[in-house]
Amino acid sequence: MRNPETAHWRDSARTPEFFIFDAYSAIPFVFFLLHIRMWTFMLCCGVAVFFFALRKMGYSLPVFIRVARSFLAGRRRVARKWYPREPLI
Repeated sequence: MRNPETAHWRDSARTPEFFIFDAYSAIPFVFFLLHIRMWTFMLCCGVAVFFFALRKMGYSLPVFIRVARSFLAGRRRVARKWYPREPLI
């Protein structure tokens, strides 16, 4: 059961939304307002549809970037030492 005194912090990790569009799709619309052309409007609509499809699949933008990065990296991961191997004095 929801406690009204402590329920405000539970929704703090959600992405802000405007109806079905999330806040990440607002950035291209700001660009559209600064440069009003048909191609920027189509780009904004395409980005909004992309973010809507991501949300329907259950991904947010940071999670999708991590999934894409791990897909591009492949299955084999090569570990290298990040420090030089010199003897300590």
